[in-house]
Amino acid sequence: MAEQRHHRAQSAGLRTVAGYEATKGILVLALGLGLLGLIHRDVEELGEELVAHLHLSPSSHYPHIFLQLAAKITDGWLWALAAGSLLYASIRFAEAYGLWRGRRWAAWLGAVSGGIYVPFELTELIRKTTALRTASLVANLIIVGYLLRVLWRRQGAS
Repeated sequence: MAEQRHHRAQSAGLRTVAGYEATKGILVLALGLGLLGLIHRDVEELGEELVAHLHLSPSSHYPHIFLQLAAKITDGWLWALAAGSLLYASIRFAEAYGLWRGRRWAAWLGAVSGGIYVPFELTELIRKTTALRTASLVANLIIVGYLLRVLWRRQGAS
C-alpha cells in the first residue's frame, strides 16, 4: 500500500515537471515563430516603434541596447534564432513526454539539462540579485534535485 502511494506521488511529481517543461517548450516555440514573422521586415523600425509605444527613452541603457541589436538583425539571424528555438523546444517536448511516461532517460535529460544552467544562473545572481533570477535558480534547483532523487530511488529499487 505504501509502495503504491509512493509510486502515485512520484508519478504526479514527474507529471508536474513534465507540464513545466512542456510550457517552457511552448513559450520558446511561440517566440521562434514570432521571430519568423519578422523576416523581410525592417526590424530596426519595428524596434523604434516599440520603444516609442512603451514610452521609453531611446537613449536609456536597455532601450539603447535593444535598438542597437534591432539595427543589426538580419534575416539569417532570425532564421538561426528560430531554428535554435525549435531545437530547444524539441528537447523540452521530448523531456516532457518522457517524464509524463515515467521514463528514466527523461529524468536524466532533465537533471543534466537543468544542471547545466546552474553555474550560469549563479553567476548572474551574484552579478545582480533580482527576484526573477532568484526564482529561476530556486525553481531549477528544486527540479534538478527532485529528478536526481527520483533517479537515486529508482537505482536503489533496482
